[in-house]
Amino acid sequence: MLIDTYGRVATDLRVSLTDKCNLRCTYCMPEEGLQWLSKSELLSDDEIVRLIRIAVTQLGITEIRFTGGEPLLRPGLVGIVERCAQLEPRPKMSLTTNGIGLKRTAAALKAAGLDRVNVSLDTLRPDVFKTLTRRDRHKDVIEGLEAARDAGLTPVKVNTVLMPGLNDDEAPDLLAWAVENDYELRFIEQMPLDAQHGWKRDGMITAGDILQSLRTRFELTEEGSGERGSAPAERWIVDGGPHRVGVIASVTRPFCSACDRTRLTADGQVRTCLFATEETDLRAALRANAEDSQDGSDEAIARIWKLAMWGKKAGSGLDDPTFLQPDRPMSAIGG
Repeated sequence: MLIDTYGRVATDLRVSLTDKCNLRCTYCMPEEGLQWLSKSELLSDDEIVRLIRIAVTQLGITEIRFTGGEPLLRPGLVGIVERCAQLEPRPKMSLTTNGIGLKRTAAALKAAGLDRVNVSLDTLRPDVFKTLTRRDRHKDVIEGLEAARDAGLTPVKVNTVLMPGLNDDEAPDLLAWAVENDYELRFIEQMPLDAQHGWKRDGMITAGDILQSLRTRFELTEEGSGERGSAPAERWIVDGGPHRVGVIASVTRPFCSACDRTRLTADGQVRTCLFATEETDLRAALRANAEDSQDGSDEAIARIWKLAMWGKKAGSGLDDPTFLQPDRPMSAIGG
């Protein structure tokens, strides 16, 4: 079991499969991209599956979320999902993606055992999409969403970040579109995880701003607190139901006390929090003479992981005036 000194138990594992991405979102990375990890630094498919197996069979993990970078860029993705679906007990598995390439892969991922997807889409306007992502791929994302829904990767959740002066007027339109297409929309406050370290608290679109905008067109009824559990999104019933909209207010309404997540980067580092400034290396243990080595055994790796999570801090520190943004950007950490 992955427990920390505050009594929180991690049952949800976020696995970054690559640091690469085929978009250049302004709130994530610079236009020229980043220096990607070398192949030797990345975990192999076998290493990823082994760590997930240890997490599921020895550490109590019940949910796996594959992330990136952009996980659809990982050549072995379908095979990794298929192998993890065979674990006992079988974990629930989801994927966070920008949706480019999902039209081509949705059916195969469903057949391999993936349960559902989260797709990032910040705007309904192709010109704004191009400005935000520096790529002209809006149509591909829309088609990817449709393919995911048709393949049964449901509920399809759409993640949206609102940026001042770009798409901050779109919240009601996005919700109307999501309801029409049977997607669950979730707005995410912009977080200090950009490679450029350009994030500023002043001027960001807050959860309060988003809800105020939505209520100009919709009746929102807050779900009971018991419905949320450890989920990061607060949810509201839209116009009496059945559709819901969520807001992930990591900055203004932190939910650290209920966190049940542990994170694995594409190069094999355990992160106890998105905003952690420290990591614990599992890759070195994995490569220490494999299974029969005392240092590289499944049990040894599980002990390292447990120790890392035991040291998890009480909160993200975002509300602390001395908060320091992590050196590694979102693309390296995994969402």
